[in-house]
Amino acid sequence: MNSLTIRRPDDWHLHLRDGAMLEGVVGDTARHFARAIIMPNLVPPVVTAADAEAYRSRIMAALPAGARFTPLMTLYLTETTDPQDMARAYESELITAVKLYPAGATTNSASGVRNFDNAMPALEKMAEIGLNLCVHGEVTAKDVDIFDREAVFIETVLDPLRRRLPELKVTMEHVTTRDGVDYIKSADKNLAGSLTTHHLIINRNDILVGGIRPHYYCLPVAKREEHRKALVAAAISGDLRFFLGTDSAPHVDPAKECGCGCAGIYTAPNTMSCLAHVFENEGALDRLETFASLNGPAWYGLQPNEETITLVKRDEPIAYPARIETGAGPVTVFDPKFPLHWDVLA
Repeated sequence: MNSLTIRRPDDWHLHLRDGAMLEGVVGDTARHFARAIIMPNLVPPVVTAADAEAYRSRIMAALPAGARFTPLMTLYLTETTDPQDMARAYESELITAVKLYPAGATTNSASGVRNFDNAMPALEKMAEIGLNLCVHGEVTAKDVDIFDREAVFIETVLDPLRRRLPELKVTMEHVTTRDGVDYIKSADKNLAGSLTTHHLIINRNDILVGGIRPHYYCLPVAKREEHRKALVAAAISGDLRFFLGTDSAPHVDPAKECGCGCAGIYTAPNTMSCLAHVFENEGALDRLETFASLNGPAWYGLQPNEETITLVKRDEPIAYPARIETGAGPVTVFDPKFPLHWDVLA
């Protein structure tokens, strides 16, 4: 197969940042994706309907001329989130989901939840109205090994929460372990998971072997090869509960290449080429549309996009830029460490 046409994909987990960085990166997503769930971990975070409306306006203003892209807004869950403000934002279709960051789990997560009892009024309202909770699934306790944070979160936080609120609809974002895949598969309702481009390709050796590679450092951190293989198997399975959420997360190079570098990998420019390579290698290119274009809308109660994109396999590797220049500074683009031959037609 040298050509593949699929419905235009969506990105169900995306960081666009703000200001000059937003203006520099939003076009890379809008070029291939019709919609994206926008993460709310700005400084200060997007915690109210008014915050979400203002942020959406800034995104729309930053889009390149002629771009057809819909940002799907989220609120940042805190221990003081107003359930009524949240419900009104959802009922007016201003927001699509609410994001749970355990405090300190990742970039700009200091305002996240520490005591879940304090967040229960908002969570109970979400279960009542069918509003999706997107979860950064890691504990932050210092005595838990960083490679075990996802598994411990499932056992000590997520499973008890779902038992307490069985009608709460939960998306485990950027699943990184076989534990996460198996937990999703074990659920009979109200649980799904997004998978990133980079976690389908890299494992922890890519970060650490031969020197520290800061541009492969993300949170949740990449795990063992056995876990990467479990993620690939889930992605190509056709299981409706797994879909694409790139977690594309730009940081300027000086913030990555320093004594305490930021977590995040920028995959927006070449995600579709990377995914086509992965799926082709697994003999599953015919299931790329299911993963990238169909399962996510079904989970979020939306129709798949009517527009299509076409990927064509080139003889020569595609020369994606190693980095892009933004008004905030240079941002390195994810390098999958293999040549990319699948090109998305303009």
